[in-house]
Amino acid sequence: MKKNIYFLKGLLLLLAVTMTVCGCQDKGAKDGEGTKIVLTTGFEANEIFRIEKSSCELSEVMVYLMNTKNQYEEIFGEEIWNTSHEGVTLEENIKETVLAKLAKIKAMNLLAQQKGIALDEDEKGRIMQAAQEYYASLNEAELAGLAVTLEKINAMYEEYALADKVYEHLIADINPEISDDEARTITVQHILIKTYSLNEDGEKVPYTEQAKRQAYQQAREIWQKAMDGEDFASLITEYSEDSSPSYSFGKGSLDAAFEEAAFNLGTDEISSVVESASGYHIIKCISTFDREETDRNKIKIVEQRRKEVFDEEYTKFVNGLTRNLNTELWETVGFLEGEGIVTSSFFETFHKYF
Repeated sequence: MKKNIYFLKGLLLLLAVTMTVCGCQDKGAKDGEGTKIVLTTGFEANEIFRIEKSSCELSEVMVYLMNTKNQYEEIFGEEIWNTSHEGVTLEENIKETVLAKLAKIKAMNLLAQQKGIALDEDEKGRIMQAAQEYYASLNEAELAGLAVTLEKINAMYEEYALADKVYEHLIADINPEISDDEARTITVQHILIKTYSLNEDGEKVPYTEQAKRQAYQQAREIWQKAMDGEDFASLITEYSEDSSPSYSFGKGSLDAAFEEAAFNLGTDEISSVVESASGYHIIKCISTFDREETDRNKIKIVEQRRKEVFDEEYTKFVNGLTRNLNTELWETVGFLEGEGIVTSSFFETFHKYF
């Protein structure tokens, strides 16, 4: 019950702040201003959740879930499912992310109705082509396991496309001017001496005070070598515990202490020992202005500004929506086991046409 309550509260937060990637409380309880949470009753067969009158079926969840699972395995291998974080398995994390993404799409389609935004005939035609291509790629085991029809895939693609169209509509007029100074990106090299270890679950465990003092002393000795003129790149190779020897970044991207020290350096200058959440750093500035990276950062800043404008309007809309989760059915959802369910091209096929 506690986990379900936490997830239901987290669901709307994910809806309000993501654009990609629950449970039960007493009837009439509030989750944020104007948001109504009600008991999970009156569901149709295989209905996972409902937002207002918009419904999500089990087959939709399974398409998203299995495509995501197989994409992970293609990149990381099957061993990836042995990982967990703070007691939550990767499978559970992906399951909750899929639920939040589908809920977002359903809510965005409701917003489209409110604003009178719809797909045109050309868009519908491309969606049908994508649906036919993806549906034709499914083998017998996948058709049976996912329990989808061509009509269902087409409807899912239409909702996916309409959600994107609403987003583009809301940010269409947001084109802020970003100066070089605001977007300035610098490049540095650094040496990291960590002040934490990893436990068997891959979680950070801070060093003891004694171990931290030893790490600091080592960092001071390395810093002195750098100040005495030893080759900085060689010192990185010999001592650094970071897999990345250099970073190009703009303001607001990294640890505050690291960033402040780096932006105060001139070209080829070396910082004193700087402490961050990861450990002790010695930083060398390679470039105080990277034209190419600065231009890329301008694009990132513009996208962030657009997202902020979207989030503000979207949050106002979604806060008033009633949503119900079929807790009993949701708790039975998981990865499909067995041979033959290897589909991973649902999103890739869509983006071939959009």
